[in-house]
Amino acid sequence: MADPSSELLSRLNGVRKTGPGRWVACCPAHEDRTPSLSIRQVDDGRILIHDFGGCGVEDVLAAVGLEVKDLFPPRDPPPGGFRPRQGIPETRARELIALAAREATICAIVAGDVLEGRGTSVADCQRARQAVEVIEGIAREVRHVASHR
Repeated sequence: MADPSSELLSRLNGVRKTGPGRWVACCPAHEDRTPSLSIRQVDDGRILIHDFGGCGVEDVLAAVGLEVKDLFPPRDPPPGGFRPRQGIPETRARELIALAAREATICAIVAGDVLEGRGTSVADCQRARQAVEVIEGIAREVRHVASHR
């Protein structure tokens, strides 16, 4: 796949650059007359997206034929391949990592908006709090598995 931001942006309508590595666009997952989709490319190449109209990341990406993995730049696999810690099955470890990454993205977007002086809605703050709770749940699960090894 091409650069993750180029690939995503080429599939969206109403794209407007708002700063270095930042864009807004019309959300493809709902009828959007004014851009509600915030897109940001962070220093390591990952793409963060948030729809202020309420659509989930998966819904936005599905509407343009992409997946969450497409928001990350290609990386070389670690030497010897992926090796989860003993006690967590590989598929569950991958699920937890993907879930934690998605929830952390939500927190990063809301925190960035607050830090940059843009207003955030009560719903966005509640969703960020929910994301923190999900991440805490992941941490509890990992600690539980580690303590029973």
